[in-house]
Parts: sequence; structure tokens; C-alpha cells
Amino acid sequence: MKACRLFPLLLLLATACEPGADSADLAVFGTIWTGDSARPVAAALAIRGDSIIAVGDSARIAPLLGRKTRVVFTGEGLALPAFADGHVHFSDGGFQLGFVDLRDAATPAEFVQRIKAYAATLHPGEWILGGTWDHERWRGAPLPRREWIDSVTPNNPVFVQRLDGHMGVANSRALTLAQLTSASPDLPGGTIIRDKDGTPTGLLKDAAMDRVFAAIPPPSAEQTDTAVVRAMRFANSKGLAAVAAVSAPWFEVAALRRLRARGDQTLRVAFFPAIAGWKRVADSVAAHGPGDDWIRLAGVKGFVDGSLGSTTALMVDPYLDDSTSRGLMITPEDSLRRWIGAADSAGLQVVVHAVGDRANALLLAIYDSVARVHGARDRRFRIEHAQHLRAEDIPRFAAGGILASMQPYHAADDGRWAQKRIRPALIEGTYAFRALLDARTTLLFGSDWTVAPLDPLLGIWAAVTRQTLDNRNPGGWVPAQKITVEEAMHAYTTANAFGVFAEASRGALTPGRLADLVILDRDIRKIAPDSIRFVTVRMTVVGGKIVYQP
Repeated sequence: MKACRLFPLLLLLATACEPGADSADLAVFGTIWTGDSARPVAAALAIRGDSIIAVGDSARIAPLLGRKTRVVFTGEGLALPAFADGHVHFSDGGFQLGFVDLRDAATPAEFVQRIKAYAATLHPGEWILGGTWDHERWRGAPLPRREWIDSVTPNNPVFVQRLDGHMGVANSRALTLAQLTSASPDLPGGTIIRDKDGTPTGLLKDAAMDRVFAAIPPPSAEQTDTAVVRAMRFANSKGLAAVAAVSAPWFEVAALRRLRARGDQTLRVAFFPAIAGWKRVADSVAAHGPGDDWIRLAGVKGFVDGSLGSTTALMVDPYLDDSTSRGLMITPEDSLRRWIGAADSAGLQVVVHAVGDRANALLLAIYDSVARVHGARDRRFRIEHAQHLRAEDIPRFAAGGILASMQPYHAADDGRWAQKRIRPALIEGTYAFRALLDARTTLLFGSDWTVAPLDPLLGIWAAVTRQTLDNRNPGGWVPAQKITVEEAMHAYTTANAFGVFAEASRGALTPGRLADLVILDRDIRKIAPDSIRFVTVRMTVVGGKIVYQP
């Protein structure tokens, strides 16, 4: 027998080994959190092809090493199932990586200066898009107006959105192209913000933005492919192997299929196109099947309301800072009921955005009604966001088998200013991670990228500490809703696989499952919770292949 290479941790276990069909392609030794309740911790695992072939201690894995096996040690770090993100706007994120970035613009002046600098890089007539601005960062939180940017963008139409995607500001050139004037009526589910004489200020909320979107030229196939590749690579760098792409346009699905055909796909994507087009999704699934673990047409996505930051979340009580408003119902209730019922009848998974307490109560009632009429089956209805819940509505999730798909970083963001909009009693049920888990609800975590950063470690930090971005809540904002590190890891891994009917093939590190894993530079279970946000990804493996290593 030929001598095989010796590895530092295996000196006592070294055996002679021959390369062959039984050898592992990749082996990991060190501290491993498997996500498997039967064996939550292991010391080693082996991968062959795209699957995990063994998990256990060093003695179990050592015989699987061959001369071509790549061996990785976690050191002081932690290996765990690769993260999944339960809620992203995928191609939007890829495009935003190339657009003007306004997220951390600290003042209106900086907001304007960044747009001016970006405009200087464009040809006349090119649109300035993206942005993800946050007016809550600005003293007094003034909302932007078209006059702010008209003088610095004389040759380019501009439509930059607030980070939540439920409000945007257009310059005068964009308003002209969209044919929005003082005579334009508000659309159902949207608001055109106007001056006293009826002239649009440039600020548009929810459905009112559709007129501008219709005026923006669609991206080319080449532009979309570039954006999707950019998004995939960025996601891999954050330890992600899978995402659920919600409100996904069909051109995004087509782009990923092209990339897969070229062998360039490094991220698993479950798509949820708009619920209004449920029949196209149903027909595609009926004709071609839903897909596989790389590309899956998973279901459809709907909306009840908007966002708290844009004061368009549908609330039971009026907003504290605007007593005339209880938010917006973006989709008419009769349409929402009809589409949910039709999609469920077609066997599609239904996921619907609901932020306000009234929106969540209404959606819970619709889900319950549809399930009673259509009969029992494993449908896994999801509420996306589930941000502001009345105490009496929390038990209804588990009772109806409804999954809570939430984004913990939003709590770190909204906690800076939510108290000026909603009453203290409702804040106790805001981002109610602990209460939902205690009520036996399946909790899925995501980012809502580009609304929030695409970084699961920031989400885990936010869920575990409940700290806010302004550093004013060191002990946590609504600390009773904190959860543990392992509960947060579960929500980003095993639970997210369950959330798209993929738990049989991924979400945990067990033999037979797909070899998707991430290695962190520290063990986030053992460090101070506040330090989790500073942990970095050392390696991401998807389908047995290393897709990211700095």
C-alpha cells in the first residue's frame, strides 16, 4: 500500500489509502453544527460529487480520504449548513450593485451629491435607478422632492426608491415620461404625494410607482444576465447557497436558466412570481414540472399592504404621526381572495406580504377560509414579513400551519423610529420572534434584499441581540422577543429548506443530502452575541464545489 498524506489532526488515525471510487472529494474537520436534531454536532464530514457521504468523528471520515481528497479544517471557526435566504428581490439586488447607492447617505445634501456624481457617469437619457435611500437617517426625516435633484440631473430621468421599495422619488423628467401631472388620479393601492395646488412633488407610494415603472425601458437579456451573475457571486460571498426570489419577474427566471445551461449557476433559486399571474405559473408547472434543487418554480407571491417606513402598512389604528392614515390595501380584498384560492386550487404554494396588524389579521382569515374550503393538504402558506402582530393573532400561525417568513435586520432598522408611528402595545408584538417560536410556529429568516443587507450574520445578530442601528438599545429593542443563536441558525438553514419543500435534500448536514455548507471564521455559538455581526465567511460550498473563498 502507498502511504497517504498525513494531516495534523489525523496523525493517530492515519491509514494507508488508495485513490478510488470510494474516496471523498472534499472533507471537513473541526467544529460542525449539522442542523440535524438527532446529531447536532460533529467533528468531520465527507463529500463526494454533490452530496454528503458521511458525518461523524475523525475516525469515521479518515478511511474516506484519498490522495485527491481536498481537506479543510475549521480551526477556531464553525462549519454549518450553507445559509438560505427566505425572501430576496434577486435581480433587483444584482442591478442595485451597479446602481447609485444612497442607503447610507446621512443628509439630504449627500443624497443629492451622490445622484449628481452618478449622473456624471451616464449618457444623456439614461435612467438613474435603485438608490435605496432612508430618510429616517436625516435630521427631522424630511421626504425628498423632485426639486432636490432636478438641477443635478437635467439630462437623465431619475426614479430612486426608499430602501423598503414602497416609496420612491422621481425628478421632473421622469414624471414627464410617466405622464404624471396634477391631473393624474391616484391609482387604487397607491398615493401620489402632491403640493397644495395638486402638483406632484415627485414622491410616489406603492401602486402609484407603477406609472414610472412602465416608462422605464426593460433591461436587455445581457444586462439581466450580468445582474444575476453579480447577485449570485455576492450571495455566495455571504455564505448563501439558496434564496427564495419573491415577486420574481419572468425575465429573471429566463436569465437563470441561461446561466445554468452555460454551467455558471452557483446559487439555488426558488422563484415566486406575482400572484396575479398564477395561471401562467400553474400552466408551466403542469407542462414542465416545478423544476429541481437548482431552479424551482415554487409558487406565487402576493401583497396585502405596504411598509411601516412608508406609512403604507395596513394598521387597525391610525398612525401616531399621521392620524388621517391607517395605511394602504395594495391588492383589493376580493382580488386577493380570488387569486389565493385559485393558486391553491392549482396546487401552488402561496406566499403573501403582510406588514401591518390589520393586514396580518386579514391574511390569516383568508388563509383559514381557503384551507377550510379546499380541504387538508401540505400547502405551507407563508406570511412574508409578519412584522406587527396583535397578541391574539400569534397562535393562529401554528394552528393553520402557516409559516412566518421574517427579516430580523428590519427590527434593528425600524427600532430606531417605530415608536413614533405605532402604539406601545403593538410594539410588544413587533418582530415577535420569541412569541412565534414559543407558539410552535415555523420561523423562516431572510433579508428582503435590497431592502436590507444580504448578510445572514447580520440577521442572526439582530435576532439574538435585538439591538438597533442607532446603538440606543444595547440591551435590545423589545428584548422579550430575543431568540438563541441556534434558533436563528435553524431559521436560516433547516427551516428555510422546509419553507420551499426542500427539506429532504438540503438544510442540514447529513448523509445523502446535498453538500451545501459554509465555514465561518469564528463559532458564533461561543462568542459575545454583539460580535456576531463582525464574523466573516471563510468558505462557501454549493453542491460539493467551493464557490467562494476569499
